[in-house]
Amino acid sequence: MSPANIAPAHLAESRVSFRSAGFAALVMFAALALLPLLAAVTGDAFLLVVAMRVMIFAIAALSLDLILGYGALVSFGHAAYIGIGAYAVAILNAYGVNDLLVQSAVAVVVAGLFALVTGAIGLRTRGVYFIMITLAFGQMVYFLTISLSAFGGDDGYTLPARSTVLGHAVLADNRTMFYVVLAVLVATFLLARTLIASRFGRVLRGTRDSAVRMQAIGFSPFPYQLTAYVIAGALAALAGVLLANQVEFVSPAYMSWQRSGELIVMVVLGGMGTLAGPIAGAAVFILLEEWLAAFSHHWKLGFGLILLLTVLASKDGVGGLVKRLFGGSRHG
Repeated sequence: MSPANIAPAHLAESRVSFRSAGFAALVMFAALALLPLLAAVTGDAFLLVVAMRVMIFAIAALSLDLILGYGALVSFGHAAYIGIGAYAVAILNAYGVNDLLVQSAVAVVVAGLFALVTGAIGLRTRGVYFIMITLAFGQMVYFLTISLSAFGGDDGYTLPARSTVLGHAVLADNRTMFYVVLAVLVATFLLARTLIASRFGRVLRGTRDSAVRMQAIGFSPFPYQLTAYVIAGALAALAGVLLANQVEFVSPAYMSWQRSGELIVMVVLGGMGTLAGPIAGAAVFILLEEWLAAFSHHWKLGFGLILLLTVLASKDGVGGLVKRLFGGSRHG
């Protein structure tokens, strides 16, 4: 028996939802692609800075949704992979390796190996124990970076310049950097969409709904969950590489448990178990942060109230509202 035979009606519903989610994402990508033109017309260069931040955290939120929304794995250490990506840029830069492609490859490999080891241990636990063990591993990396005095320790490390691409300093231009980040976001979305629509994704969703039932029909959840965990960590590391280049600074704060909590909020706010949702959730989170912070240093109180109202209004978050607007359902 294969996962395709478990619930045909449910899968048919998911295909419709995939199409609606894809259309919603296409609308968001088109709107993002037009932002440099809007920034040029208005003369507001800060618009690109905020938009790049939104897209970078959208990549991280998408990676988390692979294991949280589709695998029911609540990781409170996911920000560690952002930090691994960021520090890969800083450390390689200090040793004269400035190429973005090399830095990205190293970040993905290191993050993937870390996820493989920690995931193999953590996935042998369940529920709150999994949450706590991911938190513990994340804090281990956090305190490791604090101990790196050569890279500023707790104060962080300023990069001398953005990375080069094949020897050319193309990322020095904010508009070029913007489109590079957008391209990575689109590629991440397409990869996640392909994975979730595949046999692998159907088994992963099956383990989310009932691991015991999947075992009963011959599918062991562990290798599928571990693979998803490694992929999610590698994608989050790419977000870290881009974040380091965007702000030209790395800090242990990138991988704190608070940052992991913010990523979970982005996914929940946008809608767990969706693909367009984490992008919308990251956008809402970052924009609300910018807007509310202008009024008070205690902006998180106001944000908490907005998050509460959003959850009460729609259990699927912003992504659920968007998908209902385009005629979809939850599982996209």
